[in-house]
Amino acid sequence: MKFEDRYFRKFEFTKEQIKKNLNNAIKDLTIAKKVKILEVKFNYAYTSLIKAGLTLLSYYQMKVKSMPSHHIKIIEKLAQILKDNDIEDIGNIMRSKRNLDFYAGGIEVTEKECREYINFVEEVLTKVKEAISIN
Repeated sequence: MKFEDRYFRKFEFTKEQIKKNLNNAIKDLTIAKKVKILEVKFNYAYTSLIKAGLTLLSYYQMKVKSMPSHHIKIIEKLAQILKDNDIEDIGNIMRSKRNLDFYAGGIEVTEKECREYINFVEEVLTKVKEAISIN
């Protein structure tokens, strides 16, 4: 797997740090499932997806550099490593929606969208757990 120097750098993560990253992603998904406000539900689902990507990157001993478009790269690597193009497609839809919320005056999300995004992120987290062999 090739990691572009512009976006990633080698970093020695311990097994405990990798597990902590995974638990952080799981925590955000749990919040997304419990909260009632749809925009908050969506945002926690999105952050859980990004943290799932960070978990997988940490397993590969790679750290993403904080810079414009780094979320795109996290989603891209998550899809490449897990060999699932849907992750890139749906992940970028979520990212675009989140950007609209940040930079274009907010978003409206439906209960159905939130449910679909949460189910999607839950599947991604399951794949990440299997890939890194941590329960």
